[in-house]
Amino acid sequence: MPHLIVEYANNLTEEDINIPVLLKSLCDTAVATGLFPETGLRARAYRADHQYVGTGNPDNSFVHVAMNVGKGRELLERQNAGQRLFDTLKEHMAPLMTQQKIALSFEMRELAEVKFNYKNT
Repeated sequence: MPHLIVEYANNLTEEDINIPVLLKSLCDTAVATGLFPETGLRARAYRADHQYVGTGNPDNSFVHVAMNVGKGRELLERQNAGQRLFDTLKEHMAPLMTQQKIALSFEMRELAEVKFNYKNT
């Protein structure tokens, strides 16, 4: 059930970042941690319509990766997996970061388990 969500500044293009390759790299890294089954992964990317980065210089950019995961993994395991995913992001973005300022960030959220009882009416 893990979801990987990439958000990026509107002064970057899908081609600049190579979104399909980034999504695959993040998914491959997540599976390689042994914590996340490939069949449960979902990954997507969105370009921001508006942003304000750092000092507000319009040349500043960002790429943020958020990962939502269900309960059931130890904190240390999640931290190690998160570091590996952030390292994958940094490695992927390194060439472009030599050309412009890009702030990178990563967060992992563990979602609370909530049970619903649905009825067809």
